[in-house]
Amino acid sequence: MSESDSFINEVSEELRRDRLYALLKKYGWIAILAVVLLVGGAAWTEYSRVRDRAAAEATGDALLAALATNDPAARATALDDLTQTGEAAAVGLLITAAAQQEAGDLDAAGATLDALFERSDVPAIYRDLAGFKAAMLGAGTDVDARRARLETLASPGQPFALLAQEQLALVDLEAGDQDAAVTRLTAIVQDAGVTQGLRDRAQTLMVALGAPLPDDVTQTNP
Repeated sequence: MSESDSFINEVSEELRRDRLYALLKKYGWIAILAVVLLVGGAAWTEYSRVRDRAAAEATGDALLAALATNDPAARATALDDLTQTGEAAAVGLLITAAAQQEAGDLDAAGATLDALFERSDVPAIYRDLAGFKAAMLGAGTDVDARRARLETLASPGQPFALLAQEQLALVDLEAGDQDAAVTRLTAIVQDAGVTQGLRDRAQTLMVALGAPLPDDVTQTNP
């Protein structure tokens, strides 16, 4: 290599080094910020995980302590006084409603279930279950309100659709509409997704009403 080529290479290397330093001075803060954000994000994630776990453990301990109370009314009061947040609130509120129902306070149980039904911070399955249980508690009260709630839960694709249809059949019978009740019961019996227990209940009620069972059912159960 000639002296001129060596000189040119040294100059090029210096220029590249100068450009690198210039870029670091201009944009180096971005790399530093990225590192800070990554470290801070990891720290916050770990803090949140520990905090949520501690909150869940505290809620669980409080639930167990309340459930250890022997008197149903006192147990319901202790559960109702708990602060229910996040997904854990779903289980806690269902337990609270059950305790209130056991204590004979159906109004409080219904209010607790309605509160759970309206919450948006819990999975939909728990809200639907709360709505169904609230409708069950409303037996003998406002028939139109029960029917409206059950019809929503009985929509195709809903997790408690068939159970809601069963309750709607009972509402039809309360209203004196036996034909509508039999139509619902027949649909339940013929549904491919019906459980054996629900099918048996529907068939028993149809027999009690003097309604004929569907042909496919009588062939399966001679």
